[in-house]
Amino acid sequence: MLRYILRRSAYSILIMLGVLLLTFLLFRVAAGDPAAAVLGKNPSAEELELMRNRLGTNKPLLFGTSRETLRYAGGDFRGEKPLPKNATVYGTVSCTGEGLKFEPGSSLMVPPSFSAPEPVKIHVETSGKTPDLFLYSIDSQGNVSVKNGSPTPVIVQEIKFTVPTKGFFDTQFFDSFRELISFQKEFPYVRIFNFGETLLTREPINEVLVRGMGASLCLMIPVFLGELLVGILLAMLSAVFRGTWIDRSLMFLSVAGMSISYLALIIACQWFFGYWLNWFPVWGWGEPRHLLLPVLVGIISGTGGGVRFYRTVFLNEMNKEYLRTAFSKGCSSRVVYFRHLLRNAAIPIMTRASAILPFLFTGSLLLESFFGIPGLGYKGVDALNSSDLQLLKALVILGSFLFVFINLAADVLYAWADPRVRPE
Repeated sequence: MLRYILRRSAYSILIMLGVLLLTFLLFRVAAGDPAAAVLGKNPSAEELELMRNRLGTNKPLLFGTSRETLRYAGGDFRGEKPLPKNATVYGTVSCTGEGLKFEPGSSLMVPPSFSAPEPVKIHVETSGKTPDLFLYSIDSQGNVSVKNGSPTPVIVQEIKFTVPTKGFFDTQFFDSFRELISFQKEFPYVRIFNFGETLLTREPINEVLVRGMGASLCLMIPVFLGELLVGILLAMLSAVFRGTWIDRSLMFLSVAGMSISYLALIIACQWFFGYWLNWFPVWGWGEPRHLLLPVLVGIISGTGGGVRFYRTVFLNEMNKEYLRTAFSKGCSSRVVYFRHLLRNAAIPIMTRASAILPFLFTGSLLLESFFGIPGLGYKGVDALNSSDLQLLKALVILGSFLFVFINLAADVLYAWADPRVRPE
């Protein structure tokens, strides 16, 4: 068993590394610049620089010892792009399709947009081999000078400004690992799930996750237990009375419940139970009565699929010999169905439950959004509307890791629940 657990744990670690890599590609590469999304239109270069430093999005992706800075206006000048903003030209510097053409003796001076303590390095890319007399430097006032001291014109394709990082591994990719686990000199020496702060409120993301998880658990645990209990009881009733009007009625209601849109069910229950009958509040958080209607909606929505699934499982076990043997020994129906049948059907029930369990922590997006419950689903909608990529990334990683961990626990419990299962 120990060997099996270790092997499954190793597989789970590989899956989590794959999830981390995909999340990094989605939120660091494909999602664009979160600093620009947060700051809105026309932010200053200093504001962008400070936000990117805080988020770490100006660091190299995988490896490197320098990161780009906006302290000076540089860029790629191919395609007849204009001169750097606020630059002063001495001599003749023209924009061509290949880049900036520096005539002999011409120079370009770029003042800093803001001051900062880090030393700046200048990287100039030309269309050909750079002559030894083509010079670029920074004076005591912080102005960058790019001068062509050669007797021939020089085409400058790109001017880039960088500042040093803390080390070769001070990159966005390794920052993603440090968000999961990092080591420090003070107690508790190890920090896990350190996702930093939200982009808008500057609130620690861990505190947001803890508060949201508490609200989600208050909602989803009753939904999970109610759906599981009602689904198993109705499915067992349907299987015992297979082919009768009871079975047909339960199957009709189950299919109807599965066919109704979740959103339509929420709106209908809010109107009927909340506005028409005035039995439950339809919005709010803080009192137990605020959870009654969303819990009811969650149980109704999930019971249909649960009844059909559990009924199939029970029917596969109904005609097996161990049940007939139990009846022939004089066991009561309660003992046969709830001890023998239910235990032998435990593995598929556990499999379905393990797929639902992560949602206990991450919450239900629609339920929390429509009933005003500040769980993780509600936080996710807010983060999506406000482009808070830091919080969205934390929610994605948390949900993925919960799925992996719970499936690992379910694999281990299979052998405990059913002696016929032997880990290989």
